[in-house]
Amino acid sequence: MEKATFAGGCFWCMVTPFEELPGIGGIVSGYTGGSVENPTYEQVKTGQTGHWEAVQITFDPELFPYERLLELYWQQIVPTDPDGQFHDRGSQYRTAIFTHNEKQHELAVQSKKALEASGRFSKPIVTEILPAAPFYPAEEYHQGYHKKNPKHYKEDREKSGRDAYIQEHWKETT
Repeated sequence: MEKATFAGGCFWCMVTPFEELPGIGGIVSGYTGGSVENPTYEQVKTGQTGHWEAVQITFDPELFPYERLLELYWQQIVPTDPDGQFHDRGSQYRTAIFTHNEKQHELAVQSKKALEASGRFSKPIVTEILPAAPFYPAEEYHQGYHKKNPKHYKEDREKSGRDAYIQEHWKETT
């Protein structure tokens, strides 16, 4: 099993696209890339800790290759937005791919270049590709939030504009 770490705005919305796929062993919502050890949600949401909200995925690369994770990741975000995602604004909601080894780094760079070359977006791709940093699991109430609070999750996701954006930009691949 390997780990993949992706920041794509609100971590609640980054769980469902990946869960229940063959080869996915687990998904943890958390914080990474900042300067505070073991940050809390209250600290991270201020935007002052330098952390991203992210998900860390445990996966079997034989069953679900990293390249496929990257393809799915790009389809969940606005890679041209440097200030957050959808209605979630602030540095904690920026996009980034945190790579755990050189192979992941190479594949992430290749996938970003391919997306840039595709002409799908008129603005530059600003999603960063960074070495994996310490990852701190978010508080328990954030884990599996969509299952614990399905009504609020659905309402929040609809209000955010995420689903409409995905449909508009990726309808031929979904």
